[in-house]
Amino acid sequence: MASDAGKMDRGPVSFIVLKSVETLCVRRIEPWEFEAIFDPRELRKEACLLYEIKWGTGHKIWRHSGKNTTRHVEVNFIEKITSERQFCSSTSCSIIWFLSWSPCWECSKAITEFLRQRPGVTLVIYVARLYHHMDEQNRQGLRDLVKSGVTVQIMTTPEYDYCWRNFVNYPPGKDTHCPIYPPLLMKLYALELHCIILSLPPCLMISRRCQKQLTWYRLNLQNCHYQQIPHHILLATAWI
Repeated sequence: MASDAGKMDRGPVSFIVLKSVETLCVRRIEPWEFEAIFDPRELRKEACLLYEIKWGTGHKIWRHSGKNTTRHVEVNFIEKITSERQFCSSTSCSIIWFLSWSPCWECSKAITEFLRQRPGVTLVIYVARLYHHMDEQNRQGLRDLVKSGVTVQIMTTPEYDYCWRNFVNYPPGKDTHCPIYPPLLMKLYALELHCIILSLPPCLMISRRCQKQLTWYRLNLQNCHYQQIPHHILLATAWI
């Protein structure tokens, strides 16, 4: 399977924001930024984080965005939030991340430590792509996140639509004009994420044909994949 710019799938998700909920979005990113950086077919070096935080039982949702600097965007987030907010053992908040790349093993370690010290914080992470997913340290890092209570899932159409409406500075009347990406690529990444969480060998192979700027995606399913990956996940990729 080839793509000229790669994406994935998960079960349906519903985002419901009541009209009474107060939201604060410090900065919306531009449409071209969202379309380019979150396109799972584009193996870009840039990384972007869109996030929202809800403190305690309040109704206010605080939204912001961040990008890589000299450090990865996940570390920047942790340093920012810990410098701006005093945490105590009773502090509770829920955080949702939308990442263009999944965390590397070092960022996974930093996230796990951040949460270990703050038991009242919950984190859900949606990712557009898997970062160097063949690297065993990165795979173990994602497993450690899941073991620590973090939900890690692949972005699908509902998440892209949600980000477009709530984080992007779209033109007037264009709230439903979110970029559309190939659903099959979402499913392939979701399949690989299952392999990672279940400690199975990689099944998704990605290669780049530099001359034609094509990215090739190939599945290499083994018996262990057929035996341990849920049947409906395999069916979704049309490989069984």
